[in-house]
Amino acid sequence: MPDSPAGPPAPPVPLTELLGREELGLRRIAGPEQADVSWVHTSEMADPYPYLLGGELLLSAGVQLTDADTYVARLVQAGAAALGFGLAPVHDTVPAALVEACDRHGLPLVEVPPGTRFTAIARAVWRLMAEARHRELRRVTRAQQALATAAARPDPVSAVLRQLAVQLEGRVALFTAGGTELHAAGGRPAPDVEAALARLARVVAPPASAATGRKPRPSSATDTRGGTHLSAYPLGGSQGLALVLATPRRDAGDHTVAGIAVVLLSLLTAPHQGADAAGRSAALVRLLLGAAPEDVAPLLGDGDSWTVVHARRADGAPTGPLDAGALGAALGSALSDVDRETVRVLLPGPPEAVAPRPGWTLGVSGPAPVTALPDADSQASRALGHAEATRVPLTTHRPGAGGLAALIPPDRAEAHARALLAPLTEPLAETLRCWLSLHGSWDRTAVALRVHRNTVRQRIARCAALLDMDLDGMDVRTELWFALRGRGAGGA
Repeated sequence: MPDSPAGPPAPPVPLTELLGREELGLRRIAGPEQADVSWVHTSEMADPYPYLLGGELLLSAGVQLTDADTYVARLVQAGAAALGFGLAPVHDTVPAALVEACDRHGLPLVEVPPGTRFTAIARAVWRLMAEARHRELRRVTRAQQALATAAARPDPVSAVLRQLAVQLEGRVALFTAGGTELHAAGGRPAPDVEAALARLARVVAPPASAATGRKPRPSSATDTRGGTHLSAYPLGGSQGLALVLATPRRDAGDHTVAGIAVVLLSLLTAPHQGADAAGRSAALVRLLLGAAPEDVAPLLGDGDSWTVVHARRADGAPTGPLDAGALGAALGSALSDVDRETVRVLLPGPPEAVAPRPGWTLGVSGPAPVTALPDADSQASRALGHAEATRVPLTTHRPGAGGLAALIPPDRAEAHARALLAPLTEPLAETLRCWLSLHGSWDRTAVALRVHRNTVRQRIARCAALLDMDLDGMDVRTELWFALRGRGAGGA
């Protein structure tokens, strides 16, 4: 049969629903119970094959029925969904040969009583299709709203995948071109299904080396494993990410819902430009925040100042590279990195451009040139700890210049600070600085440093012993605060 054109603009109607309309009085007398009706067609031709598109409920009174077996075989070859045989005026009963042929070829045969007009059956089918279409549109609308809401969460990639798994009642995941699973939601499928999903991901998002010189990648791919339906879609602009689905059924509207998720995930993962570029971006950030930053300064352009942002989820949930990329994109940078639950973002320009982000706690450094980025990284880390301790969404490092400290020459202030604080190790000095900045609060200092409050007490007691000072005195605390700032560790 020639290639069929696109299907109707509405979901097909299960034959069982049509048989359930009591006013029609239809009765299945042969063939399988399950069939999907996409069209209704009436024909009294001896061979209607040339005029069928596939998926029809063909209605006939058997005017030219002579060879039942050939007639049914041709209907099955044309892709007809079922045969409706009308009683009277030609036949008082359905011919036995027709019943046998339908059973033999697996074509549902429906008896149409004399009082039921063929046009009534067609009208019922179209009404059922309209109702199904309306249900599908409502379902897609609800899914679209739910996915859009998920995309606005602090962990948009994971949230969209979780919501998609709920909407499709199955397993959804993001795969790299190499078949590595990045994020997933929904129940874990059988091993053979997981392997098939990885293969589908490589079909729609092949590795760059394999795709060179080949034809464009397909827009989707499908497969089945037992009773599980598999689908894969490439993410636009991601250079190698694919969304894969494993669902117990394939309902009307599933493809549309998956398409909505593909658009959202393409936007959310675009800053990464693929897993390989994500690794390069993370490596670049780590290099810039480590040793010899002047060696990589040309890679960043001619910007005079940069800002480092440290961020953690307000609810304490873990984050992944895609969530870090989404936060970086929201802040205006593709340079992001994640280490356990802490995200680091490198932004060109001043810290004033950083605004609070719902669901995140942010610590922001002061402006810094490329060569001072390690110091800015420390500032952002301390600012994040201060923000978490004081339960505010954002804290920005404030430099210690100005005020009384400006009256002392910097070299003398630094020399005095180093001499005064010489007995303290760096962890003890940082604990003391944090404790003083939080007005001696044990609990807040513990939150800021992410240690137990007893650890804070022990460290402060150790500082007091090494410095031989009473840290309860305001004069002592003030002198130590100026010393810590003079040593370059000041700010929020």
